[in-house]
Amino acid sequence: MVKIIEKHVQLDFPLGHHLHCLIAQIPNRLRRRDHLFTLEKPEEQWRMVQSVLDLVAAGDGNLKRLHFLMFPEISVPLSRFDEMLSTIEHRFRPNTVTMFGLEQVTLEQYRSLLIRFHADNAEALECVEHDVDSGDILGMPVNWCCVAVKESSGNLRVFLEAKTHPFRGEEFLDKDHDLYRGRHFYLFRGEPACFNFMTIICLDYLYRDLYSSNIKQIIDHSNRLFFTLRQSLDALFVIQCNPKPEHRSYREVLSGFYGEYLEDTPGVRETVTVFGNCSDESEIQGVRCAPCYGISFVAISSRHKMLPYQEREFSSDDFDGAPVCRLRFGSGTRLFYFNLPLHHELDPRTSRVPLKVHSVMRWTDEGWAKVGDGEGRTSQ
Repeated sequence: MVKIIEKHVQLDFPLGHHLHCLIAQIPNRLRRRDHLFTLEKPEEQWRMVQSVLDLVAAGDGNLKRLHFLMFPEISVPLSRFDEMLSTIEHRFRPNTVTMFGLEQVTLEQYRSLLIRFHADNAEALECVEHDVDSGDILGMPVNWCCVAVKESSGNLRVFLEAKTHPFRGEEFLDKDHDLYRGRHFYLFRGEPACFNFMTIICLDYLYRDLYSSNIKQIIDHSNRLFFTLRQSLDALFVIQCNPKPEHRSYREVLSGFYGEYLEDTPGVRETVTVFGNCSDESEIQGVRCAPCYGISFVAISSRHKMLPYQEREFSSDDFDGAPVCRLRFGSGTRLFYFNLPLHHELDPRTSRVPLKVHSVMRWTDEGWAKVGDGEGRTSQ
């Protein structure tokens, strides 16, 4: 059973005003080397990642108000990890959270990173040490992500998570295809604004066994927050490298999450769920699947009553009848910048649009360019 570890972080978000999120839907070109999936051309990938960091650091236009930045699973070269953290620490504005997946590493490397950032990851390190003590597993691959929080004081905190889903090991006799199963999720308690959020990796959203499921753990923990502190989970970020972003399993779990079919779930009633995927230019082992990947989306409770809408770069729907309002983006290489809605009770007007897209940018030879009216209206 996965352990949810609460972490208090100092994020002085504006009270009573919506927050802003940017999804970097960039391609992942992966190749398996020494049992690890790594980027085919790490320097080329870093160039694109760095261009997004530069854009956020410059803060042109509305980007000065960015609070959450998402990169896909396995999208950042491991060799650039320190440079990534340095950019966030020295160039990003305070009160910014950056979530990104890195190239796979061995459990031995992951444990070394937990030791390096021990101050923020002591409980996670304890979980890993317990597993390491159980057998010879230090060579197992780890699919992991980093949540870098630049607090209101300017202090940078670094949190690491390993994917809990066992990957495809259960489907193959070759144990080298197996993946280390992370034992924890972080639940960040933002203060003083009381904004609570989590970050998980792709199939972690769906994973279940005979006795429990990740999402039920998250719901139960959030309900306890509500019943004991009158707080809830405000946002759940899911970083992905997912060829089937609209698989029915996601719709079914979302339906259970927001549907309240069997019990009241006040802890997640107002949660905003953000799925940030890689783009349709992604390749694995040189194989490109054009209709796959992309389709990052944002889901909120149907209580918000968002009307259907269709644009070239995004649309809104209910995910084939699920009890949600969904903002669905396209599949291309893009940056999507939008707001996270306020709690429904704070502004229950039916005329209010809870999710607004502020800008969509596409990748060109010169860098990122805003998609203009000529290519589809991109703001409301």
